[in-house]
Amino acid sequence: MRVGVALGSNLLDRSSLLQAAMDRLRTLHDGERPFLFSTMFETRPVDCPAGSANFLNAVVEFSSRLPALDLLSRLQAIEVALGRPAAHSFHEPRTIDLDLLYCDNLHISHPRLTLPHPRMLQRSFVLAPLAEICPERMLICEDGEHRPVRECLNRLS
Repeated sequence: MRVGVALGSNLLDRSSLLQAAMDRLRTLHDGERPFLFSTMFETRPVDCPAGSANFLNAVVEFSSRLPALDLLSRLQAIEVALGRPAAHSFHEPRTIDLDLLYCDNLHISHPRLTLPHPRMLQRSFVLAPLAEICPERMLICEDGEHRPVRECLNRLS
């Protein structure tokens, strides 16, 4: 299945941390379709404590045979390996943040994971890099309609 992961960092050497995360995510890629990665976008923090530094954000898409919850566990292990405490407050500054955006068209409502990501369509820092690598990927909008990422981004703007 094709999976999308959003990456963000607003502590230390942000670009090196994003690159290290991409390198580790590449080890999870196990399909014949390419591993896609966006450029890095600098964005202002959203819903973070006052004085938080700007983020660098990116998105990757790759193929995986892992079940979604196993994939989430791997993402969390990468976060810890790159300096993010396993126990952390919501929206606090972070060395790395990896959010599972989608696993093909899978819909999951689980205490640990909701897919597609519930706030993906409200965040230009996710949609802009995703539109760069997968502009035609169809997403389900709040009105229940399926629209390509590029259109979801345009509607947000």
